[in-house]
Amino acid sequence: MDDVLVAYGQNGEALRPQQGYPIRLLVPGWEGINNVKWLRRIKLVNEPYMGMWESTKYPSLRTDGLSRWFQFEMGPRSVITRPSGGQKLSGPGFYEISGLAWSGGGVIRNVEVSVDAGRTWKEAEIQGPVNPKAHTRFGFAWDWNGEETALHSRCTDERGDTQPTPAELAKFWRVEPEFFRTTGTIPGHFNAIQPWKINRDGSVQNALVL
Repeated sequence: MDDVLVAYGQNGEALRPQQGYPIRLLVPGWEGINNVKWLRRIKLVNEPYMGMWESTKYPSLRTDGLSRWFQFEMGPRSVITRPSGGQKLSGPGFYEISGLAWSGGGVIRNVEVSVDAGRTWKEAEIQGPVNPKAHTRFGFAWDWNGEETALHSRCTDERGDTQPTPAELAKFWRVEPEFFRTTGTIPGHFNAIQPWKINRDGSVQNALVL
């Protein structure tokens, strides 16, 4: 409750209808559904609220028939935005790998980048401003030799929580890593490392679903 806002204005003016006019709730670090628009009332309860959406729509289903309930906070996640899927490198040479990292657990303390499909990792430069529960930019200098490879990024927040690999997340969900490639529905709060494959012709594609 230290940073939850009941907001009536944005950028010096009243909230616009599409932003929740006249009042909306802002819950930093939690999934978007908790940032209620067009707020009319707040009801306090002393136990989990078993509403229809909370109990049937938003739990993350698992293949063993169980569900993960009452998950609100977004885990640490980073994504390389350049180069990324659909983009193309012009040829071997110097590039700056750049992207965003964030965590519902607080400030991003560290971002690492791998240019060899996760075999080795090097620290990226965090670019300010750095605020808790907010997007944090990072950059990494890379000299591409023209060979096929995959780019990964991972981040760690101030609590020491580190972004998982797809294999680590699959183990948590009690599924095989292949599940993320074949399922039509990615589990909620999916924050696994996002790999981008760099082909020899410079094209970039999603390596998670190849």
